[in-house]
Amino acid sequence: MSEPDPRPSGLSQTFKRLIDRLFGRTDEKEELIEQLREAQAHSVIDADAVSMMEGVLQVADLAVRDLMIPRGQMDVLDINEPLDTLLPQVIEAAHSRFPVTDGSKDNIIGILLAKDLLRVLANDEKDIRGLLRPAVFVPESKRLNVLLRDFRNNRNHIAIVVDEYGGVAGLITIEDVLEQIVGDIEDEHDTDEEEDNILALDHAPGQFRVRALTPLEQFNEFFDCQLNLESADTIGGLVTDHLGRVPHRDERVKAFGFEFEVQRADARMAHVLLVRRLEMQEVKPASEPESR
Repeated sequence: MSEPDPRPSGLSQTFKRLIDRLFGRTDEKEELIEQLREAQAHSVIDADAVSMMEGVLQVADLAVRDLMIPRGQMDVLDINEPLDTLLPQVIEAAHSRFPVTDGSKDNIIGILLAKDLLRVLANDEKDIRGLLRPAVFVPESKRLNVLLRDFRNNRNHIAIVVDEYGGVAGLITIEDVLEQIVGDIEDEHDTDEEEDNILALDHAPGQFRVRALTPLEQFNEFFDCQLNLESADTIGGLVTDHLGRVPHRDERVKAFGFEFEVQRADARMAHVLLVRRLEMQEVKPASEPESR
């Protein structure tokens, strides 16, 4: 009976390098991601596992401002509005938690859980002040991995994002952070409405956060352009087709009169793009793709 070969196989070496990097022998995350993809190619781990590990790595690199819902897109309730005005707003927005303001989005006085409105209705009460939970405020620069730990430790699900001057810049939820790791989380209130596919960034005029799955028809209508619909159905698919491969996170692609910065991506596809329209002098011919 022959002795087993003590030399590690190429597959074992790949897996060992992967584990070494996971446990901190190097902080070169891009190299680690390449090792993850190599392990996937050798069937050591599947695509879902690679995507989740990439998401974990990306969370440590991103700040709250990268994922927050901008101030202009926040659904809030004004404490001064009568209950019969607030209730339809809650039903239409279909969120589980709402920031409550006192006259202005810069004056958030608490968080209301939608389910707590049932108590108001059952007791025929008119004032919701006693139902408000304390609001948690975080700076735009806070790292997502730190925020996720705080969410877990404090059993909190939503935070109000403030800028350096103390003004409200937006909000972020635990679901937003978890989706960065595991992908989109659909619940019973999620809809297929397209209005959130393209969001203007309040802190970066001229820039838009665009879901990669945004239909090209919607993109064309929003930006008043005529991108080719033959090679792809979505804006993320068009960028991928232009590159001839799946784009990497932080990669910037100038094409079709726009700059696309990949904010979130995994081994299979891009998820979120930052988009701005190029100035005339920046536009390259379609045959000269530029990326980095």
